[in-house]
Amino acid sequence: MDTRLPDSSRRPPVLARGQIIAYALPAIPLAALTLPLYVLVPTFYTETLGLSLASVGFALLLVRLFDAVNDPLIGWAADRFRPRFGRRRTLFALSLPLTAVSTLMLFWPPAGVTTAWLVAWGLMLSLGYTAALIPFSAWGAELATDYHGRARIAGWREALTLVGTLVAIALPFAIGFDQTANAQPGGLHGLAVLGIVVFAALPLLGAIAVIFTPEPSEHSRTRLDLRTSLAHLARNQPFVRLIAAFFLNGLANGIPATLFLYFVSERLGLPDARGPLLFLYFLCAIAGVPFATWAARRFGKHRAWCYAMLAACLAFAPAPLLGEGNLLGFALICVVTGLLLGFDLVLPPAIQADVIDVDTADSGEQRSGAYFAAWSLATKLSLAGGVGIVFPLLAGFGFDPSSNVGSVQGLTALAIAYAWAPIAAKLAAIALMWNFPLDEAAQIELRNRIETT
Repeated sequence: MDTRLPDSSRRPPVLARGQIIAYALPAIPLAALTLPLYVLVPTFYTETLGLSLASVGFALLLVRLFDAVNDPLIGWAADRFRPRFGRRRTLFALSLPLTAVSTLMLFWPPAGVTTAWLVAWGLMLSLGYTAALIPFSAWGAELATDYHGRARIAGWREALTLVGTLVAIALPFAIGFDQTANAQPGGLHGLAVLGIVVFAALPLLGAIAVIFTPEPSEHSRTRLDLRTSLAHLARNQPFVRLIAAFFLNGLANGIPATLFLYFVSERLGLPDARGPLLFLYFLCAIAGVPFATWAARRFGKHRAWCYAMLAACLAFAPAPLLGEGNLLGFALICVVTGLLLGFDLVLPPAIQADVIDVDTADSGEQRSGAYFAAWSLATKLSLAGGVGIVFPLLAGFGFDPSSNVGSVQGLTALAIAYAWAPIAAKLAAIALMWNFPLDEAAQIELRNRIETT
């Protein structure tokens, strides 16, 4: 195998740390959307606004089905749209107003809100968020062309993603969701304050990224029609393998993320600890980011991710066995799984950038937008499984979060769904990724083919 580095005269300059940070800054408000949409919004619309668990689950599943059409179209546009200012930066900038307004509407609903409001603004937020995230992710993947440089950029972006996640936890829980004088529907409750913060921060930090981060070089030599493009994507076996593993691991993470608040409140009987435990979990994930980049250098990106997933399975296993009120035991699980979340956030996107090289070298067209559209869709569908599938199943077993007293059968189903069901999905993801074919040497050879043709 030829492991010579590409000619340095053909390689883009290495980004300064300040440019990488400027690029990563919008991850803060974008992350402040992700956790609330899948964890806080379902809880708020059911517990505070009084909508049924099944109707909220159906509404959010409908939004994800919309993504099945929305994501590929935006991915196609992200690759074909070539304005002078740059195809990644321009589409990203255009998406910010819709995303900001939709966030405010969804997080700050008026009194008497119905499921239709949740569906309508959920669809608008999905459209804006996807139009921001796909070019933003493709932008980051193309800013570096080397195996470890991609992990460095992903590390900065995901570290700031976790900062945004902590903001998304701290603000709502500090202000509160309860139906008090300050948290009535239409009032300035915690989720509304978060919506206002995102409404202000997303355009500001997005502008910083657009102004101070360069547009990446494009290495396309041809332009493919849709049929040929899809054929190349389907033949990209490393990508198919990676996205299958990513979907399974995303489902394994999405189920406990969706059920976290219910598990702590109903199963452990610790409703006042929900915010602090969630904050602890994501705080530890920030600490896990440098461990992930170190492990990628030590073991390779795919093998480091497998080790992390295996450790997460071991950490989750005792969760259903915890007794009511066992705060210390569950806090320890949060610390360990939080550290390992850093691996889930950093390593798969860095590997994704490598599998795009397979397509670019084979097809002659650099189509990062199409690949990150598929990536985005897999993410949303896996997370939606936690709402659209698990909620109705739990309701069938008698779990009702609006009831003051939960049934034994319902609480047992909640505990098993929270911890043991995700383990099976993670083990399947590990099986797919353990002998993944793209290591550093293979990626260097791909870059040689791309940059010397």
